[in-house]
Amino acid sequence: MSSFRILSLAALVASPALAESHATPHDAGLTYGVRPAYLISQMEDGALKDKLQSCVAQAPKVSKFSIGHRGAPLMFPEHTEESNRAAAAMGAGILECDVTFTADKELVCRHAQNDLHTTTDIVATDLGQKCTTPFAPASGDQTATAECRTSDLTLAEFMTLKPKMDAADRSATTPEAYLGGTADWRTDLYVDNATLMTHARSIELFDSLGADFTPELKSPSVEMPFDGFSQQDYAQKLIDAYKDAGIDASRVWPQSFNLDDVLYWIEAEPEFGAQAVYLVEWTDGFDEQSADTWLQDFAALKEQGVNYLAPSMNMLLTVEENGDIGASAYALAAKEAGLDLIAWTLERSGPLKTGGGWYYQSVTEAIDRDGDYFEVLDVVAQDVGVIGVFSDWPATVTYYANCMGL
Repeated sequence: MSSFRILSLAALVASPALAESHATPHDAGLTYGVRPAYLISQMEDGALKDKLQSCVAQAPKVSKFSIGHRGAPLMFPEHTEESNRAAAAMGAGILECDVTFTADKELVCRHAQNDLHTTTDIVATDLGQKCTTPFAPASGDQTATAECRTSDLTLAEFMTLKPKMDAADRSATTPEAYLGGTADWRTDLYVDNATLMTHARSIELFDSLGADFTPELKSPSVEMPFDGFSQQDYAQKLIDAYKDAGIDASRVWPQSFNLDDVLYWIEAEPEFGAQAVYLVEWTDGFDEQSADTWLQDFAALKEQGVNYLAPSMNMLLTVEENGDIGASAYALAAKEAGLDLIAWTLERSGPLKTGGGWYYQSVTEAIDRDGDYFEVLDVVAQDVGVIGVFSDWPATVTYYANCMGL
């Protein structure tokens, strides 16, 4: 581990020069940190471990195979400037803003329109009374509750909130206690003075960091149209922000779980629509090896102009007869139809010793150690052939991509 080149992420994240410069950061300023080396040390002995260990002396380089998922939220509050600066410092070549809207129809970066109660301090502020469901304390068998939406606030009000790690203490009897609950495999070390972002600010920041863009149009929690603001208005406003900023469409991969959004972009904004990403996820009854359970018609998607499909990680993996992790029939069929695949989300599950949780439910029996992150990554890269991987800690994917020449 000592042979790794270790730089201070905190210094890079706090650097005004990095935040404000409009030049692409030089590769020499990047860092893997210590985590890739730790994960390699936890792998079973074999050819993949040997290959990854052979790259310990390499200098980090930016890779578009490495996509920052909400920045680097394994340790930084998601969708903050600091989280994305950290992701860029780890070589993520593409960064994500999940896009939703405020009461005055301004676009901001949040994973969901209704997550302010777990990702900010709103319940402990005066604005908490404006929430769709203000905080109610735990009592008896009832857990603490709250639901706070960006659409409950104006942009000006939203920007007064303080971001935090995505968590809540459901046993809380006070709003202040409700702000706790951070998982023990995450940290609150980098919460202080974290900065919320508008969508426009994310474009400015990511461009200054030399990264490309993958904004996700989030499903509204409010009924649409919202005060005359239709779903198509919403989808168009996302694209207009990049046009207004002078960003070339070739640098933008707009995403949505709503196929209608993707088809709208293909029709109304064909340059952006050519790179629109249709997001899909594991649902009840899905079997990665049985086409009868698949909800997507890959040939039909291609005929409609969809070029990029982004399934959740569990949809792309299966356990082979010899007990190894392999590419699922679903993944291979999508590739055969000509769809480019993107995987999400590596390192979203914390320690893997108990099977990896939701993201790895198709291969739980083959997952029992943190080193399996690299085993999974190798399968989706080499056997599935994805073109990019979202990660909550992009250094892991960057290291792999650099080592493998992706």
